[in-house]
Amino acid sequence: MNKLSGGTSSSVCLSVNIPLMYAITFFQGMVFYAPVASLYRQARGLTLGQIALIESISFLLSLALELPWGLIADRIGYRMTMIASCGTFFLSKLVFWQAWSFGAFLLERVLLSTAVAGLSGVTESILYLSCDPGKSQKVFGRCSAFGTAGLLSGAGLFSLCIGDDYSLAGLATVVSYGIAALLTLGIREVRAPEGMRRGQTKDFGRLFLETLKNRRFLLLLVAAALYNETLQTVTVWFNQNQYLRCGISVQAIGLIYLAVSAASLSSAFSQQVSYKLGPLALGAGAVFLSGFLCLVLVWTRSGLLSVSVVMAMSAGGALAGPLYSQVCNRQVHIADRATQLSIFAVISDVTSAGASLAYGRMADRSLSGAFCLGAAVCVFSGAAVLVCRKYFSPEVVS
Repeated sequence: MNKLSGGTSSSVCLSVNIPLMYAITFFQGMVFYAPVASLYRQARGLTLGQIALIESISFLLSLALELPWGLIADRIGYRMTMIASCGTFFLSKLVFWQAWSFGAFLLERVLLSTAVAGLSGVTESILYLSCDPGKSQKVFGRCSAFGTAGLLSGAGLFSLCIGDDYSLAGLATVVSYGIAALLTLGIREVRAPEGMRRGQTKDFGRLFLETLKNRRFLLLLVAAALYNETLQTVTVWFNQNQYLRCGISVQAIGLIYLAVSAASLSSAFSQQVSYKLGPLALGAGAVFLSGFLCLVLVWTRSGLLSVSVVMAMSAGGALAGPLYSQVCNRQVHIADRATQLSIFAVISDVTSAGASLAYGRMADRSLSGAFCLGAAVCVFSGAAVLVCRKYFSPEVVS
């Protein structure tokens, strides 16, 4: 347990952060339009290619903002960074609610990227430093499960009360993100903020070069980013078009989203599954499984099988996610945790931006081609995880 100052009172003080972070994650998970996120944008004039282009721009902007946000977070404190970033997240949803053009959706993504860059490393740092490090995978998993519970709640209300009223879904999301922003005011600082010092940019550059020189860990970061982008692309964007070509109605997609989101609640059991299977088996197995399931989506036109595939991919990703988060956090050995994690995020964002653009261009030509690309990417990522097996050894992960 990290302490700002010694004593049990400090531990109790910081422990308040964990339920607050769970609540913030829950309300930020309540994206009421999530079941039709892709169709929502298409209904307001965007193509799949434009959606992917905006996603790529978003990744690159997050990349550009990682350095300033990482340095600022380690100087002004993680609490203030959370407040500013969640406030910006709230503004992004206001813009999204009123968006009807490519430019407006792009502006929403600019605000969102600013918020994501600010939260990068900070959210995990607050959780990691507010609990016993040995329990961090469990805390990460539970936090992810709360986010999924928020998604389930939002999707359920969408299906039962909102229906095809996209504007109302956008407004409800604005309210949810406003509540999350207010909750950040209760966060307790996990480290004493420091004044800006000279040479920070130089320090960042040195740390960045050191990360690049660690080729084995660099490969793992790239593999994890490719895997995460494949999951995001298939289970959030392309799945809806897969459902439509299988003859599933738009109304049913909302209910399907509930089932897929429920599968992601498996993140709460990440640590238990990791103990039973072994960290490496979980880390590599989830990736290879996703590659196989992408191939299933290429040829199937069965609605039931398509939904089952997407559920399985979501569950596998939810189980592996907290494990990868812990592996990355265990590689931070400096006081400026947000700065180091921002470096990891920079590498991941560059990888994700390229992958997103490739998936978008392929999907505009052929949805099946995009799924084939996903399978190939997962095979590469899974092999890379096996090459980087040392980072999943018990003494490093547990």
